[in-house]
Amino acid sequence: MSYQAVQQVAQTRRSIYALNKELPLPAAEVAKIVEHAVLHTPSSFNSQSTRVVVLFGAEHEKLWDLTTEALRAIVPAENFAPTEQKLAMFKAAAGSVLFFEDQKVVKGLQEQFPAYAANFPVWVEHTDAMHQYAVWTTLAAAGIGANLQHYNPVIDAAVAKTWNIPADWTLRAQLVFGGIAAPAGEKTFAPLEGRFAVHGL
Repeated sequence: MSYQAVQQVAQTRRSIYALNKELPLPAAEVAKIVEHAVLHTPSSFNSQSTRVVVLFGAEHEKLWDLTTEALRAIVPAENFAPTEQKLAMFKAAAGSVLFFEDQKVVKGLQEQFPAYAANFPVWVEHTDAMHQYAVWTTLAAAGIGANLQHYNPVIDAAVAKTWNIPADWTLRAQLVFGGIAAPAGEKTFAPLEGRFAVHGL
């Protein structure tokens, strides 16, 4: 594979919100895409601290039902309609990927390498973000749309109870995926000046 092909896939990855349940691949193959990312995405000190749960079908819909109920309890009723519409849009997709970080791994690294103790909570966030990007970009290459959400910590307790999540796992993000009902809108770019520099050429 050429580096240009990798760059093209990176450009294909966008936040796509108009999703449906018509996946271009079997659900089992989508699960294998996520599994591959969990196995091959790098982590600091090879900590392998990221934990991932994939939800399809009724389990996926259950996530967005419990999110709706959690937000209904804290958003004023007169302001809830737009939130409810947005959550219904996520529920209409085919599935969700839940990303967690195992705090037991973090604590173990802090004890093993005390000189870096303050850094490990930051580094595992980098690790989690790389997993999110790896999954999202590979799904895009497979013609599957996705968008990344962060309803943690509002839904943490309900998620943990519903899917028997270990107490040491901290929810970091939810990647909603599905068939592409409508493409992403036009993307604008800030000038590279002030964002990018090269020295020594």
